[in-house]
Parts: sequence; structure tokens; C-alpha cells
Amino acid sequence: MRRYAVICLWLCCTFPGLAPAQMSGFWAADVPGDEPAILLPGDTGGAATDLPLAVLPTQAPLPRMAPEFALRVFEGHAAAQSAGLASYSATTLIHAELPATSQYGEYELQRHYSAPRTLAFKALRFTGDSYVKNNVIARLLQQEVDHVQKDDPALTGISPANYKFSYKGTTDVNGRVVHVFHVKPRQKRPGLFKGKIYVDAYTGTLARAEGKLVKSPSFFVKKIEFVQDYADIQSFTFPVHTHSEAQTRVVGRAIVDIYQRDYQLVSATMPVPNLQPGN
Repeated sequence: MRRYAVICLWLCCTFPGLAPAQMSGFWAADVPGDEPAILLPGDTGGAATDLPLAVLPTQAPLPRMAPEFALRVFEGHAAAQSAGLASYSATTLIHAELPATSQYGEYELQRHYSAPRTLAFKALRFTGDSYVKNNVIARLLQQEVDHVQKDDPALTGISPANYKFSYKGTTDVNGRVVHVFHVKPRQKRPGLFKGKIYVDAYTGTLARAEGKLVKSPSFFVKKIEFVQDYADIQSFTFPVHTHSEAQTRVVGRAIVDIYQRDYQLVSATMPVPNLQPGN
């Protein structure tokens, strides 16, 4: 029973998840694109044909943002996505394991969110130990539903109201050039973390967040660390993989990986399809 309590207390912590929306803005500098080739009449450009070739201009690459402006654009994405996203569905795959007891579980589900406070899951398949399914993954899903229904997202969002930011240079994340910012929470509040965020230098969207939660959910949990990767989908940004590890005083490590794919989105400006019978 004590071991069960440790797992539940760990899962009562909400990992930071910011899904900013795409928005336009001003840029740090203009980066010219390649000039398209020009073919004169009768010039085939080396092609084995007597017909002239039509040359389409290539799309110029986005200019690179200055760090502070990229951070400002990133901050604006959260409000834009909150106002612009009506609903979404996705396939969620959760893999959880307790290394000390060699127990694991893998649960695939369909998730559906409707703004502002509705989140539901439909089970697709499960493999592994029933203990992990019932006492780890199910509790995690219920906590996520409770968070959407009851918590104030403004208290855990990655924003100047909750964090101090300091610039740490650029790096590469999954093939994306990103600005790295160290984040330090202004208060020791559940759901906030100390670590880093990685903001795309060309779009201002969030590519990764990582760190350690500043407030443990229980005496039995020593620390919780996570890495959360994001992807831009249409005009929004969503988490695609979250890896978290908790060090507990009773059962040792608890490891959870959450994968999200096949996002289907409905924006607030798009017409919602009529799903009544007969239509």
C-alpha cells in the first residue's frame, strides 16, 4: 500500500506543457534566398529536349530571429493558441516501467480535447503488467484530465509571470537551430521547473523544454526530471514526446515515456463539421 501511495503522489505532479500557436512578427535581419536561374529562349538548361523549361522561383528561407525577439514571439504563441484552438485528437502511447521490480506497461489510447476544459481518452490496446496499468498509467491519465478541468494554466505556463529567463546561446535540437534560455521559476509552486527551454530561431516556436520540478509532490519522492519535445503542426505547437524519471525513497526509479502522434486539429476559425445522424 505504501508503494502504491508513492507512485500516486509522484503522478500528481503536472509536467509543464506549453503549446504556443504560430504568429507573424518582425525579424532580426533579412537573409536573402538564392536567386532563381534564368533561361533564355531556346536554352534548355542542359536538358535533353527542344522545349523551353519553365523556371519557378524558390521560396525564400525565413530570416533568423534575434534571441530576445524569438522569446517575445514564443511568449505570444501561448495566448494565440489558447484563443485559436477549438479541439484536437491524437494517438497517445504511454510506456511506464519500474526498473527495481522489472514491471512495465504500454498503453495506446485515443485522446480528444475540446476547449476549454474537456479531455477524454479511449483505450486502444495494452500490454504488460496490470499493476502498472491500473496504478501508474491510469492514475497519470486521470491526473491529466483533472489538470485540464480544474487547474489554472496561467499558473504553470512558461511566461514572464512565472519565470526569469537568461540567454545561453544556440544549439541544434532534432535538426532545428534553437536559442537556449535558462528558466528559473519566480515561486516554488507545483508544476513549475528549473531548467532550459529551446526556442526555434526561425519560427519562435518551442522545440524542447527540460529540467527538474522545483517542488516535490511528496516526501517519498526525491526529485522528478523530464525532457519534453515539441513539433509544429499546422499553425500550432504540440508535445510529441515526454520522457520523465522520478527518484523515490521506496521503489527507486519510476520511468514514463509518452508519445503523441496523428494530431487532428480544429481551429476556432474553422467550421465545426455537423456530426448529427443523417449528415
